[in-house]
Amino acid sequence: MQIDRKLEKLKNILTEMNSAVVAFSGGVDSTFLLQTARDVLGAERVIALTATSPTYPSHEFNESVKLAKGLGVRQVVVDSNELEIPGFADNPPRRCYHCKKELFEICLSKARELGYAEVLDGSNLDDLTDYRPGRQAAAELKVRSPLLEAGLAKEDIRELSRRSGLETAEKQPFACLASRFPYGTRITAERLQQIDRCETFMRQNGFHTFRVRYHNETARIEVALDELPRIIDDTIRKKLLAEFKTAGFTYVALDLQGYRTGSMNEGAALEKT
Repeated sequence: MQIDRKLEKLKNILTEMNSAVVAFSGGVDSTFLLQTARDVLGAERVIALTATSPTYPSHEFNESVKLAKGLGVRQVVVDSNELEIPGFADNPPRRCYHCKKELFEICLSKARELGYAEVLDGSNLDDLTDYRPGRQAAAELKVRSPLLEAGLAKEDIRELSRRSGLETAEKQPFACLASRFPYGTRITAERLQQIDRCETFMRQNGFHTFRVRYHNETARIEVALDELPRIIDDTIRKKLLAEFKTAGFTYVALDLQGYRTGSMNEGAALEKT
């Protein structure tokens, strides 16, 4: 099978490395990469590095701790604050470049400090189909993307994660909270907390695939199409409206196109990288 050939290629890529620091968020891709690196290199030659920041929800961090522990891999946690990067809070189209550059520089510094040979990230083949300025930061700093190098797409990674029994196999796609803001809309700690509160409500009420997008006084909700009927159930709808308004939104809108990655790039004049 083609997926088996891709997996073998991934293992061969990792075998050539002496040791590695994995930029680890606890998402589908980085968890599968961390597990495979552990299997190939051994737990003593792999580190999971997780950077906490205002754009990284606390529940995601807590999951990353649990996952790294379950995989038997040492996790190194460092503090980061993208809001302090010059220009980041203004939310330009290349925001992700500055964020990833800082993250990868932290990873490289830790790798040198601890004596690890490579820094790896979880980019996959599907990341080439959307606007991803963070890929430029990876290239400039020579961060390796083994899943991408092996030709693995997101659904390949989910299938291999199922085979491996990883609980992240069906996990909702994750992107940092800064991605909830239209380019040019200023990002502040308070606005990030506002979005985090609303998405926490969605999660706690059983929604699986969703985003809450920030449009000043309006929250625009994207959910998977099969979850649309539930969100307009009168009981859920009333609870949701009350929570979102308490969080500070005046209006709450439901996007009838449903959840999709990169919706903030729609209609924007962006240069692919």
